[in-house]
Amino acid sequence: MKTVQLSITGALFSLLVLFLPLASAGQQTTRAKTIFEHLTKDEAVKMTLETDLTTILENRKKDQYYPATLTAADGKSYKVEVKLRGKFRRKIAEIPPLKIKFKKKDLVAQGFDTLNEIKLTLPTYDNNLGDELVVKEYLAYKMFEHLTSASVRARLIRLTIRDMHVEKERKMYAIMVEDEEETAARLKGQIVEQYGLSPDSLIMNQAALVSAFEYMIGNTDWEIAMMRNVRLIKSPETGKILVVPYDFDFSGFVSAPYASPASDTGLKTVRDRFMMANGIKTENLKRAIKILKGAKSDLYDICRNKHLPKSTADDAINYLETFFQQIEEKDEVPMIFRMPPTD
Repeated sequence: MKTVQLSITGALFSLLVLFLPLASAGQQTTRAKTIFEHLTKDEAVKMTLETDLTTILENRKKDQYYPATLTAADGKSYKVEVKLRGKFRRKIAEIPPLKIKFKKKDLVAQGFDTLNEIKLTLPTYDNNLGDELVVKEYLAYKMFEHLTSASVRARLIRLTIRDMHVEKERKMYAIMVEDEEETAARLKGQIVEQYGLSPDSLIMNQAALVSAFEYMIGNTDWEIAMMRNVRLIKSPETGKILVVPYDFDFSGFVSAPYASPASDTGLKTVRDRFMMANGIKTENLKRAIKILKGAKSDLYDICRNKHLPKSTADDAINYLETFFQQIEEKDEVPMIFRMPPTD
C-alpha cells in the first residue's frame, strides 16, 4: 500500500490537538515494546497459528483457553493460549474471534512489556467475501486512528490456521486488535466499567469525534451509556472519560450481510445513517465534522488499500462520499440520512 500522506493544514492541526485529551497520549515513552507492536510492525505480515481448532469450535460456548503456537513473520514461535471471544460473531462465524494470551515470563525474558493479550478478528465466512469484510473493518480502524491517537490500534495480518486435530490448514486475512489494557496503558489512563455515564463526565471533543465518525461510516452498533463497543478510559489528571470505539462490522462502510441497524433508530439498512449524539453539544459536533472534512482525501487514500479489490475500494469511497456531500449541502449537524435505493 502506498504511504498515506497527511494533508492536514496548520489550522486543522490546531483542532486535532484538542483530540489528544490525555497529556501523553501521542508521545513515545521509555516503556518496553509490547508483543503486539513487535508482531505487527508491517501491514499484512504472515503468521501461523497452530491449535486444536476442531475441539475449540466444538466447545464454542465455553470460556476456556487452549494451548497453541503462534509463529511470527520472522520465524520465531511463541507458546500461547487461545480462547473464543465475542457474542454475535461467536454464534455465526465459521471461526469466531479469538483472544491470544502470551506467558508474561516469556515476554519479560525477551525484553517485552508484560501486556500479554491480543485480540484476533477472523473472517466470518471462509471465502473471498469474508476476507473483504475483514479488510474493510480494518480500514475503519485505520481511518479513526488517522484522526486521533486516542484510538484502538488494529493491524492487518495474513494468517494461516493449522488445525492440529485434523491436520488441516486455512489461510485468511485477519486483524490483530490491541487489548483494552494496552490501550489504557498507552493513553496513560484507567479502564472504566460504568453504565449510564452522563455526558458531562466525558471528554466532549473526543465523544463528538466518535459520534461523527460512527455516523460517517454508518454504524449504530455502539453506545456509551451501555458500554457497547466502546472502551472508556479515565484521565487521572482531569477525571474525565475518554471514549474509544471499536468493532465496526455492523457499519454501512463494511456492509456485512448479517449486519442490521439498531432497532430504535428506525433505519431499514446499515447503509443509512443515524447520528447518535445524545448529550453531546452541537459546537463539539461541528468541530468534529470539520476535522472529518479536513481529512477527507486521507480517508479516501486509506480506502485504496492494495489488499482490497479496486471495485470494493471504490464502493467504500462512494459510500463515504455520500456523507461528505450531505455535510457540504447544509451548515448543520446531520441527524439522519437514507441512502437512495439501488437498481
